[in-house]
Amino acid sequence: MHHFEMRDGELFAEEVQVADLAAAHGTPLYVYSAATIRRHFDAFDSAFSGLDHLTCYSVKANSNVNVLRLMGEQGAGMDIVSGGELHRALTAGIPSGRIVYSGVGKRAEEIRAALEADILMFNVESLAELARINDIAGDMGRKARISFRINPDVDPKTHPYISTGMKKNKFGLDIEKSLEAYQLARDLPAIEPVGIDCHIGSQLTSINPFLEALDKILAFKARLDDMGLGIRHLDLGGGLGITYNEEEPPHPREFGEALTSRLKDMDLKVILEPGRVIVGNAGILVTQVVYLKETPSKRFVIVDAAMNDLIRPSLYNSYHRIGEVAAHDRPKAKVDVVGPICESGDFLARDRELPGLEQGEYLAVYSAGAYGFAMSSNYNSRPRAAEILVDGSTARVIRRRESYDDLVALEK
Repeated sequence: MHHFEMRDGELFAEEVQVADLAAAHGTPLYVYSAATIRRHFDAFDSAFSGLDHLTCYSVKANSNVNVLRLMGEQGAGMDIVSGGELHRALTAGIPSGRIVYSGVGKRAEEIRAALEADILMFNVESLAELARINDIAGDMGRKARISFRINPDVDPKTHPYISTGMKKNKFGLDIEKSLEAYQLARDLPAIEPVGIDCHIGSQLTSINPFLEALDKILAFKARLDDMGLGIRHLDLGGGLGITYNEEEPPHPREFGEALTSRLKDMDLKVILEPGRVIVGNAGILVTQVVYLKETPSKRFVIVDAAMNDLIRPSLYNSYHRIGEVAAHDRPKAKVDVVGPICESGDFLARDRELPGLEQGEYLAVYSAGAYGFAMSSNYNSRPRAAEILVDGSTARVIRRRESYDDLVALEK
């Protein structure tokens, strides 16, 4: 559920009229609902109330500092994958003890910064990374808390680009290799193995892959117990899907009940890393119709948002619902909604039935709160969009629109 709704033919974000935001701040424009973020975080976090747990929001989904701060106020930790995300999390006031660091390519300076911050733990993805963390921590006189990311070879039944838990993926270590890795880590002077990590993919619409992976991880943990390793954290990643079109993902409550039944009697702190499920439907992208164009074979609605603003349709062939900001009773037509980028792959929707539109009208692209602005770019030298956070009847700019001067500021 979210707080974007039509009232008397006008789209509102909580108590604020979206057309007014577009007129005041221009388009393309990202608009987020604080009430939706709070609701979704609470719905997810409360689903695991029967377990000792920490919900670490996946920063890569939407990394605006104000969004991070909002979730930190709800008690969230952060799952980070870069030094930049560490900086964002700390800037947002997230306690370092609630930060876990994932990712396959941590650089030496990023590892050093995370050790200086004294984060909760590193999710280690290779023996080379383990050696580097040990060397850096030793030089600093620190002991690095780590878990290994286990690749359980489970098919999450999702888009191949966001599948991360199969043998062919770049992430993690296979289970047999992981056993050797824990044996090595146990004897390294600057390493403390404290957890097991597993993340199988994103936009999952069934809990069965999660449970299949969990069964493998618990069997693996039993082998670590036999080695005398005191594993106390079980990081199960994120990946629970949302509704973009007709998907019917499980409610977090169903996921929580399933995990609780398996883990409630185990002396483990469970770490969850939701991202999309918290912010995906908490944001929209507002765009304006620039031109209407008709060819012998197609009708095009050319808008001012493009693949540089929202790349998911072009990159993943993803569906995003598109609706009017001000409703009109006009006949529907099948159109392609496209942007100004000089690529044929620049589209937000293809063969989509929409009511007749006129130049200058606004459209809302839904489910854009995750992997929207965070994946945007300056391709074709287009300034990135502004971001607005609505909270009740208040709307504030949480990232200003880039200017042309911003585009060249680092090139002088």
